Amino acid sequence: MKTVLITGAHGFLGRYCAREFSSHGFRVIGLGYGSWDDESHEEFGIQRWIEASVDADSLLSIAEPVHIIVHCAGSGSVGYSLTSPMQDFRKTVDTTLAVLEFMRLAVPEATLVYPSSAAVYGCRDAAPILETDPLQPVSPYGAHKKIAEELCFSYSRSFGIQASAIRFFSIYGNGLRKQLLWEACHRISAGGEGEVEFFGTGTEMRDWLHVQDAAALVYSVGCARKSGLVVNGGCGSSVSVRDVLTMIAGGLGGGARISFNGLVREGDPKHFHADTTKALGLGWQPRVTLPNGVSSYIAWFKKESDR
Repeated sequence: MKTVLITGAHGFLGRYCAREFSSHGFRVIGLGYGSWDDESHEEFGIQRWIEASVDADSLLSIAEPVHIIVHCAGSGSVGYSLTSPMQDFRKTVDTTLAVLEFMRLAVPEATLVYPSSAAVYGCRDAAPILETDPLQPVSPYGAHKKIAEELCFSYSRSFGIQASAIRFFSIYGNGLRKQLLWEACHRISAGGEGEVEFFGTGTEMRDWLHVQDAAALVYSVGCARKSGLVVNGGCGSSVSVRDVLTMIAGGLGGGARISFNGLVREGDPKHFHADTTKALGLGWQPRVTLPNGVSSYIAWFKKESDR
């Protein structure tokens, strides 16, 4: 049985990655913050959970063969990087360096999959973004993701470490208790038939990828064993924030009216649309449509609200 180590396995993407690899017969080790009892982490296919920081000591304590590492631990918010840039650097860059050193010293034959972000591209026009396009991040979050990617490929060149990166666009799905969909469900539910105002213009375009499809892409990249591989993680189409919020309002009912304050947030690009040719070339393809994914999220949100 092959073993996958998933850092940040208690988090949103990490949990789904654990379940994906487990479904393919992998032994799953999870490492990171978060208190889980045995039953809870086994629900996501995690056979061994290590509650610890992602650093040299905790990684070297694993003391068993590891074939694939998925480094999900790290910061996941542009806003957090703007208010706490040093902490964001430590969560993103320092942990990546620790994983790479662990690989160099203990498991040099393992394959690393690094879930990066489309934030490395910065502000772009409406055209689909290619992996070969210039990297021009406009937030500390994007800059730190770019540095982490560069570290991965530096270790590949210098030490023969197999490392690949997936630049994810807008991941969503059941269990996500932050960001736009979570906020929108709360505010629209509380808004009744009144007006609910959101930040921005509503014309911001995002490429929405369901977390189940994101985890399946991580698995495909991990098993491809192509060092230096960089792929975009998106559906290959973009939908406006206004359309998504309208979809949520319709699913929740109540007649809330969606409006926008017209302000532009620092570090918030207007257009994100992934060219997914390389990802599709791995035999992967997204399976959850946005209407179905949003409908499922609303149903999950309602259950959570009733608890």
